[in-house]
Amino acid sequence: MTGKSITTEEDQKNATARRASGEFVRGLSGFRHWLDPDGDFPPEADRYHLYVALNCPWCHRVTLARNILGLQDTLSMSVAFPTRTGESDPAGPNLWEFNPDRISPVTGAPLPECTADTGSTQNFRLAAEIYAAEGASEKSVPILYDKRTERIVSNESAEIIRMLNAHAAALGSKFPTGQRPDLYPESTKLRVEIETLNTLTYTAINNGAYKAGFSSRQDVYEGAYTAYFSALQTLEDHLSADNRPFLMGEHFTEADLRLFPTLYRHDPVYYIRMKLNGAKILDYPHLWRWLCRVYALPGVADSSSLIHCRQGYFGRTWNNVIPLGPDKPMTYPEAYLHPELARDER
Repeated sequence: MTGKSITTEEDQKNATARRASGEFVRGLSGFRHWLDPDGDFPPEADRYHLYVALNCPWCHRVTLARNILGLQDTLSMSVAFPTRTGESDPAGPNLWEFNPDRISPVTGAPLPECTADTGSTQNFRLAAEIYAAEGASEKSVPILYDKRTERIVSNESAEIIRMLNAHAAALGSKFPTGQRPDLYPESTKLRVEIETLNTLTYTAINNGAYKAGFSSRQDVYEGAYTAYFSALQTLEDHLSADNRPFLMGEHFTEADLRLFPTLYRHDPVYYIRMKLNGAKILDYPHLWRWLCRVYALPGVADSSSLIHCRQGYFGRTWNNVIPLGPDKPMTYPEAYLHPELARDER
């Protein structure tokens, strides 16, 4: 049983009109194939490839799953430059580019994580070109790509992480079954609880951050802001009720994985960029300690980069200036190594 049901997507009703009125409306992913032993895309080690951007939280879900499930050696990956193309690019602006030679305005040098296209034989420069090869006009990452047939399997992050979990052994995980996390356990009760938290997390937190930060209507922003902090308090209460280490109890699951990318970004990026300045995660002691606990898991710290996040988000503001902080009580991501920094009295 793979647990294919993915219910947390944005309602597309009147999407064009809503966007025209200033609301941020996330579109739907167009490639929704599944890894299947009897299908076109059987799960095999060294066959599949990921195209990601480390500043993108939807990609962060996928890189987290890859690392936590021990697939780094058998699921190859290309990393885009965090700043998309500009108006002067021959292909146009706002496109993800695989170009390891671009210079970061933060470091003054190329970013060592960035790569060229290492998944296809076409040496694609842009994610848009990968889609164009299949007659599609999408531009987004992440992409799960079949290197053998040179076809896109999926560009829906929620479904990619579920596939990686379901087929981790066949995909070549370095961890034996029983020694790696099961992100979506077979228990019907647990799955219902995970889906319930996934819905809250996606609607109010993952996508809610974008509703707040990228909408140009005050009422939409205020609604998203209120829902975001209400959801944080709900999760704080959820963790504090029995002092559980993870959202489902003793074990890390998909619910934790889907929450982590947003909370990882909140204090150093979203607090300013997404206008979510009501509180920091430091102000929620159980969430802060949870964040540090997840960050300490093997492979998690290597799943993203705050340099990429800062550059990718603030590099799209009107003046492209990237803030240096925060520095108090400690710089990030170093702060995630210190659960004791939590402010137990708000």
